Amino acid sequence: MATWNSRGLRGSMLEESINMTNEKYRDMGLALVQKIPTPITPVEFDKKTNHIVLAYFEQKSTVDYIGAVQGIPVCFDAKECATDTFPLQNVHEHQMKFMKDFEKQGGISFIIIYFKKSDIYMYLPFDKLLSFWERGKNGGRKSFLLSELEDKYRINVKSGFFVQYLEALNIDILRREDNKE
Repeated sequence: MATWNSRGLRGSMLEESINMTNEKYRDMGLALVQKIPTPITPVEFDKKTNHIVLAYFEQKSTVDYIGAVQGIPVCFDAKECATDTFPLQNVHEHQMKFMKDFEKQGGISFIIIYFKKSDIYMYLPFDKLLSFWERGKNGGRKSFLLSELEDKYRINVKSGFFVQYLEALNIDILRREDNKE
């Protein structure tokens, strides 16, 4: 069982921005996407602040977000990296399996990555993530570069905090439809 210390998982700025974006999308009737909490069992509390300071994860999490966009089921994870190189160890085997199974059920899986050094947000379709994953499993590079991602999947940030991922999702949907023909 993994342990959790509240100092390490305070909630990222990326997730906060996505949460605000999802609220806006819901208000506009564009999408209903929710953050999936990771179930934990609290072990130790700070009596002064009444905050959890030590806990155990009850189970492995799946992805950060799940929902529907205009009738299309979506699931995705939000990731950040300090440089322009994304280590694949930041995506776990059970997450890959969940996203793969989600796609088999007709949903769309992806990750949103914030590259802090370049201040760039990217949408990464699951099939491209899977190709990087398999490259690493087959003895190749166990990371990928920002420069390996297609610029058409760059996510615009509006008003400084709204991560407008629906534009990139639409590009992915159209690409998938073109590939079916």
